[in-house]
Amino acid sequence: MPRPHRSSDRRPAAAGGQEEAASLPRIIGGTLRGRPLAFAPTGQTRPMKDRVREALFNLLGPGVTGAVAIDLFAGTGALGFEAVSRGAARAIFVERHFPTADAIKKTARSLGIEERVEVRTGDVLLWARRLPPLPTDRPWVIFVSPPWSFFGERWTELGGLIEAIWAAAPPQSVMVVESDTTFDAAQLPALESWESRPLPPAVLHLRR
Repeated sequence: MPRPHRSSDRRPAAAGGQEEAASLPRIIGGTLRGRPLAFAPTGQTRPMKDRVREALFNLLGPGVTGAVAIDLFAGTGALGFEAVSRGAARAIFVERHFPTADAIKKTARSLGIEERVEVRTGDVLLWARRLPPLPTDRPWVIFVSPPWSFFGERWTELGGLIEAIWAAAPPQSVMVVESDTTFDAAQLPALESWESRPLPPAVLHLRR
C-alpha cells in the first residue's frame, strides 16, 4: 500500500470506497456547487467522501466566511475549494506531488478563482520544524487530512505540525484533523480543546 500524502499527498482508497473515489469529485455546496475538480483516479488518491465533507462544513458553519483556508496534504484541493465556494476569502494549498499541484492550479483556472488561490509545493511535514510565512490578517480554517498511516508511522512529525500551525494561527481560527477510527484522539495536543465526530471510517477532530 503506498505511504505518501492525502488525496495525492496520497491516502489509499478505503475498502468499499472505490466507486466514489473513481467518480469525478465536485464541489458540493456554495457558489461553485456542482463544479468539477481536476482529478485522475489512479487508485493512489482518495478525496474526502462527500458525506464527510458535507458534515464537516455543517460543523464549521459561518466560520468559513472571510477566512483563509489552509489545505494541508491538499490532493485534489477539495477542502480548500469547498471553503472558497462557501465564502472563504482565499485558499492556500500545500501538495508535494508536482502533477497533483498542477491539477489544483488547473481547477483554480477552470473555476475562475486563480487570484484567490495559492499553491505551494513541498513536504508539509517540514513545517513542524519551521513554518513558512502565512497571512495573519484573517482567521484560518486549517484542514489536516493526511494518509491515515501517518497517524501511526509519522505521528511525531504530524503531531509537531499540528502544534506548530495552531500556535501561529490568528484568533478565531479553527483546525480540522481527519483520521480513521483506529487513531487514539488522546494523542492530540491539548486534548480538552478538541471535539471529535465519528463518521466511519473517518473521524473529524475540530479545534476552535
